[in-house]
Amino acid sequence: MRTYTTRTTTRLALTLTTALFATGCGGDKAESSTAPDLKVSPSPSAGRAQEVADAWDGSEAAKVWRSGYHPMGEPAQAPGNGFHSDADKEAFGLQNYVLKGQLPTTAPEKGQVKWAGGGSLTFPLLDARRTYTTLGRNSSPEAPHLTVTGAKLGEMAITTGRGPATVPAWLFTLEGYDEPLKRVAVNPSKLPKSPIGQLRESPTELYELQRMVDVSEDGRTVTVVAQHGTCDDGPRVQALETDGSVVLSATVAGGNYDGACAAVMLEKKVKVTLDRPLGNRIVLDAYMGRPVPYGEQSWPSASWS
Repeated sequence: MRTYTTRTTTRLALTLTTALFATGCGGDKAESSTAPDLKVSPSPSAGRAQEVADAWDGSEAAKVWRSGYHPMGEPAQAPGNGFHSDADKEAFGLQNYVLKGQLPTTAPEKGQVKWAGGGSLTFPLLDARRTYTTLGRNSSPEAPHLTVTGAKLGEMAITTGRGPATVPAWLFTLEGYDEPLKRVAVNPSKLPKSPIGQLRESPTELYELQRMVDVSEDGRTVTVVAQHGTCDDGPRVQALETDGSVVLSATVAGGNYDGACAAVMLEKKVKVTLDRPLGNRIVLDAYMGRPVPYGEQSWPSASWS
């Protein structure tokens, strides 16, 4: 007999599990998951994935998505030469920063996002103070932390729904480092209204994906964060690929245990290998019926409701 918590209790454990995830719970290596041929053996999750793909492919929402700036990677990038210690790496994961110095008080009002394949968009620019505020959730000098001593305006590269782009960023100087920590300085475009709603069937084998954290340079691998319980064999993520989208279906494997399970949801990185490069296809969550969120949950600019 298994006892599981309902989805409504999931968020209660996120603060703890996110911290554990950031400091290495489950390891830094992502579990790999190759996209299956869902046409061979249809399942309820495959049917839902097809419904989501059919709703989005060729839709007005898809057109709006592709005309905007929608990041598909982390808004903060570590110094190019890496961190000097495990403690500094832990501080970056925990988003724990201490300000020791002055931040610029002036900046241009606008900044441009420029795509490698051509085209650009202009957005209001976040000032250094606001960007620093979103950089860290914590400011505890007693715990492992990174010390910020200054900042200047620059640029950084990031993967977006329209391919690689160069975006305005604040380059934060870190004590003890020659290269800066970079943070995106513009908010993304407003999300279009999804043409299909959240899955309402209950119970369902599908789970909501937490966020996307990386797209490989060749576009063949997408890394996402999925949840699972304490009495199962971990999350599994399958992909249904079309010309216009990649629909990810997150499920949980195993779980045939007797007795009660702790009411805690854990997070784990899962790498999904695609049959062909992602390109400008939209990565969608089969359960939610919308694009998979990117980056950290604390980044305030992405409204996925």
